[in-house]
Amino acid sequence: MDRRQFLKTSTAAVAAAGVGVTPWRAAHAQSAPIKIGLLAPLTGVVASGGKEMVEGVQFYLEQVKNEMGGRKVELVIEDDASNPDTALQKARRLVEQGNCHMLIGNLLANTGLAVANYVKATGTPYFIPIIAADDLTQRARIKNVIRVAGYTASEFTHPFGDWALKQGYKRIATISQDYTFGHEQCGGLAQVFTEGGGTIVQQFWHPLNTADFSPYLGQLAELKVDAIFAMETGADSTRFIQQYASFGLKAQTPLLMAMNGTDQSVIRTLGEEAEGIISPAHFAEGSDNAITAKFVKDYEAKYSKTPSLYGFSMFSGMMWIDAALKKMGGKVEDREAFIDTVLKTDLDGSPLGKTVKFDAYGNPVYDVYIRKVVKRADGKFWNAPIQTYPEVGQFWKYDPETYMKQPAYSRTFQGIKKA
Repeated sequence: MDRRQFLKTSTAAVAAAGVGVTPWRAAHAQSAPIKIGLLAPLTGVVASGGKEMVEGVQFYLEQVKNEMGGRKVELVIEDDASNPDTALQKARRLVEQGNCHMLIGNLLANTGLAVANYVKATGTPYFIPIIAADDLTQRARIKNVIRVAGYTASEFTHPFGDWALKQGYKRIATISQDYTFGHEQCGGLAQVFTEGGGTIVQQFWHPLNTADFSPYLGQLAELKVDAIFAMETGADSTRFIQQYASFGLKAQTPLLMAMNGTDQSVIRTLGEEAEGIISPAHFAEGSDNAITAKFVKDYEAKYSKTPSLYGFSMFSGMMWIDAALKKMGGKVEDREAFIDTVLKTDLDGSPLGKTVKFDAYGNPVYDVYIRKVVKRADGKFWNAPIQTYPEVGQFWKYDPETYMKQPAYSRTFQGIKKA
């Protein structure tokens, strides 16, 4: 046995005997900074949202003087490049070389699923304020993957399907980016809408980073539908909204979109073509709630732009983690206790202006706003709430056990009830 092996074995033995070493190690750990690995798509089709994810985290850390749970925070940022393989590589670097106590972030569902599968083996706490793959808090739950300030993809489109029915819409077509997040958002709407007597006339799927939507718009224009639901993110959303208007469809057929479609990261670059689009979300930057309004004002003062879902979600996620760390005196090294504490912690004082709790599966329950893009007095556009669905969970009005017996929403399963 060489000297290093001897010291390692002896230290372990002394610690097991309860002699002196453990308290010193604990004291040393408490004096070291908490290392947080942030993964965000800083390049690729959703880079605008990724940059605002970073801003949201930095904005929170600035407000708490870079301390959480009574300890200094060291933030390490990595670009996942909107690519699952890159996300996995960067997650490994943060954990195995950077010795980060936790990971937070990712935007696209496929990058988040890659990282989730990795931390399932390592046990690293992984916080996902934006990654919305339904099964991460349903059929394939991983306890150390936690949706602080997050949501499932179908959580907000379930009530949106109900809202569409109540507008008298009977026939809808959908168009979406062809990946998990799109499949699940469309599925949530399609299931509720068709179970309520509506018809999904046709569904279109297109690849990420589609430059020309005219082939799809031409087909949509020929359909006899009451509304069109589009699930787009980033640059795809910008292009889709612009081309939808220029194609003449804006004046012809109401456009409903997923929450990310009318996010500030998209609509702040647009004009009249975005006005009037309806979307569902738990956050509406145009709300008159006093706490929400203050957050929006402070964010605008700092970054000279209205906060997006990405910035808001990451800010609120960091707030939730900090609340748990304060409860346990910053002892982030005790992973099991840390994870359990987070799951037992409610989010208070967030920009939502309302206490948020986890359900039994580790997913937050929210009031869901049906939002409309409207022009502010200063000429800018934002999402203003026009109706509220209170206390919406990931299972909508379904029994959780029964709901999880059906397949996860996918391109081939949309929960559509046949007439």
